[in-house]
Amino acid sequence: MTAEVAIIIAVIVVALAFDYTNGFHDAANAIATSISTRALTPRVALAMAAIMNFVGAFLGQKVAHTVSDVISPPDGVSGLVIVLAGLLGAISWNLITWYFGLPSSSSQALIGGLVGAALAAGVTVSWATVVDKVAIPMLVSPVFAFAAGFAVMVLIMWLFRRANPHRTNRGFRLAQTVSAAAMALGHGLQDAQKTMGVIFLALLTGGYVTSDDPLPIWVIFSAAAAISLGTWSGGWRIMRTLGRRIIHLDPARGFAAESVAASVLYTTAYVFEAPISTTHTITSAVMGVGATKRLSAVRWGVARSILIAWVLTFPMAGLAAALCWWVFDLLGQLF
Repeated sequence: MTAEVAIIIAVIVVALAFDYTNGFHDAANAIATSISTRALTPRVALAMAAIMNFVGAFLGQKVAHTVSDVISPPDGVSGLVIVLAGLLGAISWNLITWYFGLPSSSSQALIGGLVGAALAAGVTVSWATVVDKVAIPMLVSPVFAFAAGFAVMVLIMWLFRRANPHRTNRGFRLAQTVSAAAMALGHGLQDAQKTMGVIFLALLTGGYVTSDDPLPIWVIFSAAAAISLGTWSGGWRIMRTLGRRIIHLDPARGFAAESVAASVLYTTAYVFEAPISTTHTITSAVMGVGATKRLSAVRWGVARSILIAWVLTFPMAGLAAALCWWVFDLLGQLF
């Protein structure tokens, strides 16, 4: 086995490990609101989310190609090491934020890791792709999700203002099964594709595919399986933050938040081909629907901590990836 083949295998394994951490890190995105409102039991919700994540991974490839266009590593071993360092940086930040229960963005971590490793290695970064397809959508999507969540919840409150509260809550608990499934499907559509994009980038760097080739089916299947297994293992720390610490949700607000977030995920994946953050999207939607009670109902201290994690994610994942690349470069010089 040549060094290049060994590194490609390592990149694929690490990419799938990142996909797995993405699953348990972001499992809360799809189901925390449904669990907090008692619309679904935790295990039923996790099983449904895992299945829908798997299905969603097969519904598109546009986001994957956007991710693979972020950097242009050189062919061969040196380029593969850059991709590997980027992945390790993203995983490191994912584990740190998971430990502290902060719903940071795995998408931001992955893009930040790739950019950080590329900059450390002196490799070209496609800043046009980063700005147009990553930075702007990631900034706009949470703002839109907050506003849309607020607007949709106001509309629901007006439509059901004279309805029986008990019946309304029961109906929205049932509706949350559908909205949670839609959210999980959107998570698979968005986040599994990001890992596919990294694996495709590694295969492209190794000369096993060309830029015009479709994603190999084994890449799609393995990424779908990894994120589903990660989702099934759960992410209870972050689930508690999203489901209860930001605001105590009722079924109607849970349904509104999930529906808005899922709509944003589908739109950005199919229309803009943008790898946005599922975490940013659902958290902002939760805050938006919560603000319809009163602004003080949202625990803005918790929201501020989450915002700090959002701001730090891109540079910190990039720094971690740069450190990984420097370590690999030093070891390469020694041996």
